[in-house]
Amino acid sequence: MNSKYEGEISHHRSGLFILLVSVHSIKMTKNIIIPLVLMCLMSFPGWGVTYDDLVKREGLYYKKFSDIPFTGEMVRYHDNGQLWRKGNYKNGKEEGTWVYYWDNGQLRMKGNYTNGKEEGTWEYYHKNGQLKGNGDYRNGEKEGTWVWYWSNGQLDHKGDYKNGKKEGYWEFYDSNGNSDEYAGTYRNDKKFSD
Repeated sequence: MNSKYEGEISHHRSGLFILLVSVHSIKMTKNIIIPLVLMCLMSFPGWGVTYDDLVKREGLYYKKFSDIPFTGEMVRYHDNGQLWRKGNYKNGKEEGTWVYYWDNGQLRMKGNYTNGKEEGTWEYYHKNGQLKGNGDYRNGEKEGTWVWYWSNGQLDHKGDYKNGKKEGYWEFYDSNGNSDEYAGTYRNDKKFSD
């Protein structure tokens, strides 16, 4: 049986290859359609991209063997198969909501990126699920009040940041709630008085 097919492949501006094929044989259908459908799915930008599919060059992420900064969703898994992190890139930089997980499946941290820098409220969690800390970022720098907790829920430390540096009075406690020697007033990230 002599099978023939006609068709064309066109590139859509979204990056998805559109395949138009007219197949004239049942035998040819299963031999050509399945690989072509898989090829089309794999051409969709960000489809099934894991961290191992990306490389970092000059501060931007690219799909391997590409010169175009990556845009799309990326996932990474721990060695045990648990989701490690998930988020989006835009023009090679982290963008939007990102979530990170411990290898036991517990949430590790979550927050937003704008143009590759942390922005807005971020929350961090201990491996046991207890809140570890939270605070805000502005243009990738810690800003305002940040609060951190021990894994037993006790307050660890609390204070304000200005342009990513400790500023003003900071409280520090050991895991039993006792104040420790780091407590005091800070200027430009350095302790200058108790």
